Parts: sequence; structure tokens; C-alpha cells
Amino acid sequence: MNLFVKAVIAFSALTISVQQTSAQVYLDDTAAIEDRVDDALSRMTAEEKVALLHAYGKFASSGVPRLGIPQLMMSDGPHGVRAEINWNDWKYAGWTCDSATAFPALTALAATWNPELSALYGKSVGEEARYRGKDVLLGPGVNIYRTPLNGRNFEYMGEDPCLASVMVVPYIQELQKNGVAACVKHFALNNQEQWRGEVDVNVSDRALYEIYLPAFMAAVQQGGAWSIMGAYNKYQGEHACHNHRLLVDILRGEWGFDGAVITDWGGAHDTGEAALNGLDIEMGSYTNGLTSESKFGYDDYYLAGPYLAGLRDGIYPDSTLNAKAANVLRLIFRTSMNRNKPYGALASPEHYNAAKAIADEAVVLMKNSGILPLDTAAQDMKILVVGENAIRNLNEGGGSSDLKVKDMFTPLESLQKRFGNVTYAKGYISGRPRYGKEDIIPQPVLDSLRNEAVGLARKADVVIYIGGLNKNGFQDCESTDRREYNLPWQQDMLISELAAANPNIIVANISGNAYAMPWLDQVPAVVQSWYLGTMIGESMADVLTGKVNPSGHLPFSFPARLEDLRAHSAGAISYPGVTDADGSNPRQEYTDDIFVGYRGLERDSISPLMPFGHGLSYTTFEFGEPSLSQSVLTEGGNVTLTVPVSNIGRRAGAEVVQVYVADGHSSVPRPVKELKAFSKVYLNPGQTKTLHFDIDPSMLAYFDESTHSWKVEPGRFDLLIGSSSTDIRATLPLNYR
Repeated sequence: MNLFVKAVIAFSALTISVQQTSAQVYLDDTAAIEDRVDDALSRMTAEEKVALLHAYGKFASSGVPRLGIPQLMMSDGPHGVRAEINWNDWKYAGWTCDSATAFPALTALAATWNPELSALYGKSVGEEARYRGKDVLLGPGVNIYRTPLNGRNFEYMGEDPCLASVMVVPYIQELQKNGVAACVKHFALNNQEQWRGEVDVNVSDRALYEIYLPAFMAAVQQGGAWSIMGAYNKYQGEHACHNHRLLVDILRGEWGFDGAVITDWGGAHDTGEAALNGLDIEMGSYTNGLTSESKFGYDDYYLAGPYLAGLRDGIYPDSTLNAKAANVLRLIFRTSMNRNKPYGALASPEHYNAAKAIADEAVVLMKNSGILPLDTAAQDMKILVVGENAIRNLNEGGGSSDLKVKDMFTPLESLQKRFGNVTYAKGYISGRPRYGKEDIIPQPVLDSLRNEAVGLARKADVVIYIGGLNKNGFQDCESTDRREYNLPWQQDMLISELAAANPNIIVANISGNAYAMPWLDQVPAVVQSWYLGTMIGESMADVLTGKVNPSGHLPFSFPARLEDLRAHSAGAISYPGVTDADGSNPRQEYTDDIFVGYRGLERDSISPLMPFGHGLSYTTFEFGEPSLSQSVLTEGGNVTLTVPVSNIGRRAGAEVVQVYVADGHSSVPRPVKELKAFSKVYLNPGQTKTLHFDIDPSMLAYFDESTHSWKVEPGRFDLLIGSSSTDIRATLPLNYR
């Protein structure tokens, strides 16, 4: 681990220790909270209990003023605290004191493969939320990356349930130590934006439990999340925000969740289902959750006047009201009435350092034929930077993740600081960030910008291309999915022509999604950046110049073609779904079942463009001979896998050791292999460290639908140790009996 990251994490640990000593005593005192919940309930009227259950502002739900119980103040989002929104409409309030730190998007956090940085992230964003007086932060998101067209993939943690599960837990734990609740979203199966408010998802129980639920379960059972946000879509004919199977049977019944279930804004649709199916707080009803306004007042919400009338008429039992009110009171006592929560901070140097540390480890070096790192000592080197994303504020737009930043260090500015001779050409233009709409760029404009950039490329020593996607509608943006897998605004043509004009080209794209690379063989280097927030330019420049050795690994596969993924190869029924002849009743079948991402590619023997878990370095790592503490695993036991890793190169760096499990003799279809453990190790040149992984039977199991339980079949399994899903360095047999 480099010294900068060590210092940031050490400071974080010290600060947590100092600030949380008294807070933890209170926050962990479950018995005391339950006594207060019972006492408050005994003093409240039915009207006061109902008032707890719905909004009375765009981002606030009511307390009990008569008893001195305050309201809950909520805020988007998982990458930073959103600027203040007006009380009763979607416009920004125009405050001058709500500029925040933009932290890297959660896709970038997942690309670090570093749970320590996830903890630092949660701590830092929690401090900013605390400073702003927020009780509930609407995030993090852990929906599974099923298709590269999903407009909100950048808000989630990749395609693998193991990676997402491990990374989400420390974020939640450290966030909530600030007395700010995580609201983990979107539960569940919200894996696309098209028809998001109504599409009815049909998925097998096996895929539900093996792929789509594990990260949510980890968030609840290991992270201790205090609230959950329901999804917009339907599942088994019921909207997810009041879905009996998801919220009553699974979330509370199987997982023991004791927090509050909050709708996505506009996610409630029926008083009866909301009353009986596990919903606690209703927000944003009769709106689209982004821009539209309601003609109705808060007392017209499903869990407001109509629910109270149903209680009085005996339609709904009083037990439902008391259970809901108790869940909301518990959330209030953990957050807004937590008398010992620590002080917060906003856009502090420590938070900028945290954002930089996370961004540094998120950048993925996908290809390098020797052109990187660039030599900053070559001051006479003529560098051409091309691409709109080199200068664009990529925190604007995108839906609820929109952020008002105090500072923004763009890639162009940061490269100009490191090199004296930097020329810039935009190359293309994309228009304004708008939800559900897009600007159409005239072809002559695109031609002119492309020709200008290509002409300048002929005169440069090195071309750095910084394009990709952005937060416009139909890109990485809430409410719309992408229309195509290729890069928009004719960027593929632009990159190809730049490469023909100058072979010394580095493609350093920014996106929250995978994309096609028809120009891959024409360029010597490809660097995948993400929406890295405030420190995006500094991290990208440090990686390109070698001040930071890249250590990010892909949290999802880059398929060569969209059709290579099972979510797309089955046709519209699988994605985006089909409707009746009049366009109503959208529905879809998850025909890919458990074979999502690399699981499907490998099952179909299709080589990816870039594999899951892939990430190169400026140094070289060597895996030693792995070993097992014993060759047989039995029920209730575990074995220890030992893997030595050496840095045999000349630079300090970090490698991600990934452990996959393969069951080649199963009675049911299983993936070729599945990620079950990983560890990031930091090594100086010539240094060797030995990693230890505990392997237990749960890592070998599949979900048996016939018994509704996890099952391990006796026989041989293989443990595969590698640096990506396709770069396997060693295999060890393990017998289970």
C-alpha cells in the first residue's frame, strides 16, 4: 500500500476511534432504543403514528412535534450529499453553503476491490451528511450489473454478488457511525431504467438468491443497515415497494431486518398493499421521482388519509400501524434523536484526500504496450488532449446522483500542471445533461470538431483521448437506458482517425458502463476511468504519469458484442421486456438466470473484450505455489487456502488475488467458476506476502429451489486462484464430504 493511502486510512481509523467512543455506546444499546420505541408508541395517537409513515416535504418525513420527536431529513445520494432541494418542488434551493465533496461513483469504489477504502468512503460521506443535518442517506446501491445498457449501473457495485457483498458492508458500517442511516437500494431487481416504474420481472428463485439478493442480505445482516429503499419495478405482479415476498417473507422473515423500508420517490401505488406488505415510509407519491409534481397533498398519500380511514373502518389491523410506527421510531432514535452522534465536516481536506485515495485505486489499466507511464521529465514533449470529458463537470446530471461540488479538478487542468506543452481539442460535443432528453448535434459540427482534432494529432508527440460516456439522458443517467453499446457522438470514428494520424495514442475513457472498442487493436494503451468525483483529474494524471501505479480491476465484464450476453441474446423478452399490443403491461423474463456477466460468457465459451476482474500494473506480480491446510472440507468445517504473492518488478504496486470455485460434477447447471473471495495486497519491489483465505462450505453451495435452501453436493471442487476471471494462475482440488 502506498504511503499516501496508508496515511489517509490511518487518519480515518484514528478519527473514527476518537469520535465514536461515546456514540457507539448509544448506537449499540438496542434494548434502550426498544424501550424508547415502546414508550413513544404508548403515548401516540393513531393520527400521529400515521403521520410518521409518509412525506411532508420532498425529502422529509414527519416526526411527532407534541412529544418532541423530530422529523427525518433525507438526501441523495451515495456519491456525495446532494445540494439542498426546495421543500415542495424539485428545484434547487440556491443555498451558498451546500457545496460538497464529490466522491467516486460506486462503480469506481467496486473497481478498487479494497474494503478498507469502502470503509473510508462510508465514513467520509457520512460526515458530510451529518454536517448537513441529514438523517438518512439514500444509498448505497447494490443492484447487479445485468446489462451495459442500464443507465444507473454507475451507481452500483458491478456484476458479481460476492464483490458487491464484500464492498457494501464497510461502507454502511462506517456511514452509520455518524448517526446517519444507510438506505440501501433498490430492493430488488431494479436492473434497468426503461419502464422502471412498471416492468414486471420474472426470475427464478435460484437466480434471485444466488445473484440478485446476496449484497442486500450482506447489507442487512453484516452491515446492519438501518433502512432499505424499495425498487420501482414489479416482481411477481406486485410493486417492489410493497411486495409481500420481498419485504415480509425475505427481508424481515428470513433476514431479520429491524429497520425501516422507504419507497423510492413515487414507488407506492396501492394503500392495501402498502398497509399489509411491509412498507414503512412513503415518499414522492404521484411524481416520477425526478421532475414531475403532484396535484395532491401529503395527506392524500396511500399511507396517509386513505390508510387512516381503512384503520378506522377495520379494513387494516392496528398491528400493521404499530409495527410500521415502531420501525420509523427506531430509525429516528438511531439518527435524528441520537444525542451522541459525532460532528460532521463538509468538503474538508481529509475528505478530498479520501476521494483521491479511492479514485487512485479505482482507475483500471486495461491495455499497455509500453507507452505508459508518461515521463513528466520530458517537458518538451508535445501532448494533445482530445475529448469533451477532459473538461466537463461529470458530477452534473445523471438524476439523483447530481452533485454541486465545491471544487473540481478536471483531467485537462491536472495534465497541464504536470506537462508544460499541452494542447486541447474537444473532438466531439454531446450537449446538455437533461433527464430523458438529449440534444441532437448537427453532423457538420461533429465533422468540424473531429477534423480539427485529427489535424492537431499529426503534430503531437502523444495523444491522450479522454472521452466515453457522461450523465446526459440515454447515457449514464437515471430514467433512461443507453440506446447502443458503442460510444456515442461518433467517438469510435474519432478514435480510429486519431490513431491513424498518430500511433502514440492513449485512450483514457470515463464511464460507468462497458462499451464496444472497435479501435482496440489500433491503440497501444487503454485506461478505464470512472466518475471519480472532485479529484478525477488529479488521479487520472497521477496514473498516466506513474506517480500512482494503477491497481484497479474491472467490477464487470466488457463483452465484445452486446449479443454475447445472455440478457441480450434471448431477445426482447429478456431485455428490455415486452408489452401488450397497446404498449401496456411491460414484463420480462430473466432468461439469463444465474448466468450473468462472466458466468454467462464462460458458460457459452465466449471470450470477453475485457474480462471481469481484469487490471494491469506498471510492475509485475508472481503468484507462488498455493496450498490448503487440508484437502477435505466437511459440513461445519473450513480449510485455509494460502497464496504467496511476489512483486518481481521495479515499482511498488498492488495486486488483487481472486479466488474462484468450480464445481464440474454438479447435478444442476452451474457456472464454470464463481468468485468467492479476494484480497488486495500491496508490495514493494522484491517483496513477498502470503495471503490466507478461509474456505467454508457456503462457498461451494448452490440454492436448491425444491427445498428452498442452500445445498452442497459431495464430491470434488476446484479452487482457482487468479488475477481475473480469465487469468487463472493456479488450481487446487478440494473434496467435500
